[in-house]
Amino acid sequence: MSTDQAEHNNNENYVPRPKKKGRKLLFSGIIVALIAGGLGYYWYGDEEQVVESQPLIATVDFGDIENTIAATGSLIPFETVEVGAQVSGQLLRLYVEAGDLVEQGQLLAEIDARQQQQRVESSRASLAGQEALLEARQASLLLAEANTERQRRLMAEDATSQLDFDNAVNALAAAQANLIQTQRQIDQSRASLAIEEQQLQFTRIVAPISGTIVSVAMTEGRTLNASQQAPTILTIADLTKMSVEAEISEADVANLQNGMEVYFTTLGGGNRRWQSSLRQILPQPTITNNVVLYTGLFDVDNTDGALLPEMTAQIYFVTSAARNVLTVPIGALSFVEGGPASAGGGFNELMAGETGNRPGGAAPAQGFPAGGFGGRRGGQPGADGAARPAGLQLETRPRRAMVQVQSNNGSMEQREVLVGITSRVAAEVLSGLDRGDQVVAGLVQGNAAGFDRDQFRQALGIPGGGGFRGPR
Repeated sequence: MSTDQAEHNNNENYVPRPKKKGRKLLFSGIIVALIAGGLGYYWYGDEEQVVESQPLIATVDFGDIENTIAATGSLIPFETVEVGAQVSGQLLRLYVEAGDLVEQGQLLAEIDARQQQQRVESSRASLAGQEALLEARQASLLLAEANTERQRRLMAEDATSQLDFDNAVNALAAAQANLIQTQRQIDQSRASLAIEEQQLQFTRIVAPISGTIVSVAMTEGRTLNASQQAPTILTIADLTKMSVEAEISEADVANLQNGMEVYFTTLGGGNRRWQSSLRQILPQPTITNNVVLYTGLFDVDNTDGALLPEMTAQIYFVTSAARNVLTVPIGALSFVEGGPASAGGGFNELMAGETGNRPGGAAPAQGFPAGGFGGRRGGQPGADGAARPAGLQLETRPRRAMVQVQSNNGSMEQREVLVGITSRVAAEVLSGLDRGDQVVAGLVQGNAAGFDRDQFRQALGIPGGGGFRGPR
């Protein structure tokens, strides 16, 4: 018999002792040690490699540089005519519909002309009566002239009285006055007849211009009242030429001038661009919600009919541009004088930490203005002979800049270049570089791809740091 059994037999209040759990605790400790060892190997393994930052290499090539001011606008026909009724009456016939093409002088509609026709006949009859009266007045004048001449001869021979002579002279003056009055009445009647005949012609509505019927406001059988104002029957627009009304911000209007290059796109036009030049900026602005907008006008050919009235246009006014010139990324330049402190930074600046915290990409351009640095006066070629568009009003001088050039063997060479027009992303190279040269345009940071384990360590309070370390 064991000791416990003996104690149990001797003591009725005996309570058994609990068994020890040493084995379970030992097993848990072994698992924790294995996990800690795995994590330590993953984070601090000697076989891991550090991904270093690399320069971004770009090739110098020919291209276009352009600085623009953006605006929105809408399209309107260059010429629009509202065709109305100049006489009152019922609209008897309407010969066209919306969308029809018409030629100048073509009959569009007819108004009931019975009243106008009757007025014309009445005026013609009145004129005929006055012309007959004119013949009688002319005969009376001849008689009065003969009587006066007879009384003058008798008076010389003292064969008539003074009273008869005076009556003959008075009759002659009356006959002359009646003839003149009748002639003036005839002139008035002829003018009235011409007006009535013109009113009769107005009952036939003809096209004042060649174009497209864009709207029809009246229907056949409707009575038109033209006594106070001419009611509009239809509207004709010449859609072969369109005008664009651009809404220009007051902050941009000072940088625009008549004749400068402009192009626009439409929502349904895809990648198609319509080119034109600024014709006019209206001096009276429109103010909406305290926003001051000026209206700029320019015209564009629309013989193919691709543009329609009231289309929305995304407009770009070209303030400076250079076409087919040697270009270099703006991030490759470090301006020496006459430019910003850093127009994107050179390779040395990038390596010194000027790239910012943009993982996985090239360093952003820093310090250059949003609208570019201007352009040459329009129509003058640059130093390389490239053509510039006409109408550019901003003036710029070539500026010196430094650029890092990579040779064929991989070595870096710092070279001075002469820069012309610049934009947000590129600059025109006037001298110092050739097509095909490899330049440093930025820096691709090493911690760009994947998971930033250094930050994760700091968040967990794990010591250590340095470059990017990835797993094997």
